[in-house]
Amino acid sequence: MIQPRTMLKVADNSGAIKVMCIGFIGVSNRNYAEIGDIIVCSVKEAEPNKQVEKGQVVRGVVVRQKKPYKRKDGTWIRFEENAVVLLKGEKEPLGNRILGPIAKEIKEKGFDKIANLAEALV
Repeated sequence: MIQPRTMLKVADNSGAIKVMCIGFIGVSNRNYAEIGDIIVCSVKEAEPNKQVEKGQVVRGVVVRQKKPYKRKDGTWIRFEENAVVLLKGEKEPLGNRILGPIAKEIKEKGFDKIANLAEALV
């Protein structure tokens, strides 16, 4: 469950290290985002001389969350950290590598390019 002001780790090689959630896109009657939801973030830490700089406002999709998430088949899944992949359009990733495992719900929600770049789908 990602709420405003939640700090997230960036799971791609776009140059950002940590981002803070400042809003949601497409989440109408909830005050939080889950796996597969698009959020608006502010970059808090970034590597020098990369695509993203500190203070920049970007969009991202949540790929991991600490709160247990119930799947449609009845199983539960949870990760050790909250993580996001930054986007450069509707569903295109900003970086060209995805670090760490991601949930398979990402592919089900139409982010095929991110699912193909991922190390492992869990």
